[in-house]
Amino acid sequence: MIRCAGLLTACSLLIAAVSPAFAADTPRQVHDDTGKTVTVPGQVRHIADAWYAHHSLLMTLGAGGNIVATVNHPESRPWMFRLQPSLRNALSVHGITFNSETLLARKTDVVFVPAGNADAAAYRQAHIPTLEMRFTDYPSLKKSMLTTAAVLGTPEAAARAQAYNAYLDEQLAQTTRRTASLPAAQRPRVLHIASLHPLKVDGSGTLIDQWIQAAGGRNAAASIKGNLHEISPEMILAWQPDIIILGADAGSLAASDDAPIFNALKAVQKNRVYRNPAGVFPWDRYGTEAALQIPWAAKLLHPDLFPNIDMPGMTQDFYQRFFDYPLSNTEAARILKGLGPE
Repeated sequence: MIRCAGLLTACSLLIAAVSPAFAADTPRQVHDDTGKTVTVPGQVRHIADAWYAHHSLLMTLGAGGNIVATVNHPESRPWMFRLQPSLRNALSVHGITFNSETLLARKTDVVFVPAGNADAAAYRQAHIPTLEMRFTDYPSLKKSMLTTAAVLGTPEAAARAQAYNAYLDEQLAQTTRRTASLPAAQRPRVLHIASLHPLKVDGSGTLIDQWIQAAGGRNAAASIKGNLHEISPEMILAWQPDIIILGADAGSLAASDDAPIFNALKAVQKNRVYRNPAGVFPWDRYGTEAALQIPWAAKLLHPDLFPNIDMPGMTQDFYQRFFDYPLSNTEAARILKGLGPE
């Protein structure tokens, strides 16, 4: 496993030595995740972030305290606000649209938006540097991490991005080294349910599909392409998944209106329904904790192949390394159960 403290120091010194632009307080040009060239200030101090998941990238890069406008809320993301309490002082909106004049009043240096966001034109018209961000799988997550670090423009952000990407690569490599040779018959069919009301699942061509396969499983919803597809409970009955993983906020099968149908599922009858961990952001989706989802899912699907994985310890180590937060044993246990802070 990498030890990031030494790596961050070494990377910071190297980047500072070869990249004098980092030290200059002059405008810089960067490319966002869609390839657009954007001119950003030499120092980015005030950030508006209109993408829920992207907050975790900024926090991983040590820039969570720079967020002055957020679309997240403590009720829905309690761990995010526990680790980054300064978010409580940020401008908070419902939805994903900021008022440009309000952003200017907060001296916003840059605004991050999801790719294709309709509000981007208004921010640009107000002369606020606007970056469209997009990641749908592990390679594009790593690219987005580097893009965000380039926007921040500091040696620390660059070093943290490299350290995180190396950690993600390591988790994928260590897991797939043991699961790659598994035949289909030994790969359980896994259904990931993002929501029960309405009933939504994640199909192929997604980050969710990636971690299911990396962990040694088969996506029961592989015939459907993309995220958050609304389906009927009868379709799940036809699929008969071996394992069901519920998003932390998905709800309960037993409390669902479709409970009688779900009770006919083999996964339910064999008690193979599991709640996904959730911390700063849900691990199963598009935040940086996606790196932890890989070993968690691998141990869940193939405990015999991964007997030495210590998820509480890994979680504490990750939060200290990448969020600078000393997670307690109790906090780690609650995150792994998909529960919020006490």
